[in-house]
Amino acid sequence: MAEFSIETFGAVERWTINGEARRNALSRAMVAELAQHVARVSGADRSVRSVVLTGAGAKAFCAGADLKERAGMSDGEVRVFLDALRSTFRAIELSDCAFIAFINGAAFGGGTELALSCDLRVMDEAAEMGLTEVKLGIIPGGGGTQRLPRLIGKGAAKDLILTGRRVGAEEAARLGLVNRVGDIDDAMHVAKNIVENAPLAVGLAKHAIDDGSHLDLDSALALEQRYYQRTLGTEDRLEGLKAFAEKRPPVFKGK
Repeated sequence: MAEFSIETFGAVERWTINGEARRNALSRAMVAELAQHVARVSGADRSVRSVVLTGAGAKAFCAGADLKERAGMSDGEVRVFLDALRSTFRAIELSDCAFIAFINGAAFGGGTELALSCDLRVMDEAAEMGLTEVKLGIIPGGGGTQRLPRLIGKGAAKDLILTGRRVGAEEAARLGLVNRVGDIDDAMHVAKNIVENAPLAVGLAKHAIDDGSHLDLDSALALEQRYYQRTLGTEDRLEGLKAFAEKRPPVFKGK
């Protein structure tokens, strides 16, 4: 059985983790298949421009690592698994495709780290998130100690990581951990709004934000200018101007 169900809605795909019985936990097979799908939408074929990632059922988005599988791993196997996890999450960030996590239930440990690697997060009002690793005698190993403080600030990140506590949708939104509280239709609406825009511009804007966020302002502004220059010679830019003058929706081709 495939680890994901894939549904296509024009330039948007919805990926649903097929692991409801194990609370959509991160197994080796699941991470390997996720890596394959990320590579597919990030390759030469750019027909898919936004992905909504969610979990099967209503109880869990992704409840973290598959602890039953983990219990049978050697230390070396755990290191290999974590390397695959980190590289897959990083590939999501480096992709030109826009990823949206719809957190439809529990997202703990690696599940929260998976959501953090996505560009945007929509959370069901009944869901919970948390980096709970310290309660198991470990620390976040899929990027949580680095991505969370970059997203919500060091103090708020330490509050969540050092206590291992869980937060509901209201607090997650207040902290900036999620972009909005809603349902799957809200997440799909965001994705469809994104793919209405020029594909090259969306990808470059995503990378300008990510690549510039840790630079000093002058360096970041220079980086923005370089990325902006890359849009000037595109067919999509000319189409955007023409469509505006003709008062019609633009037809972007990603060129």
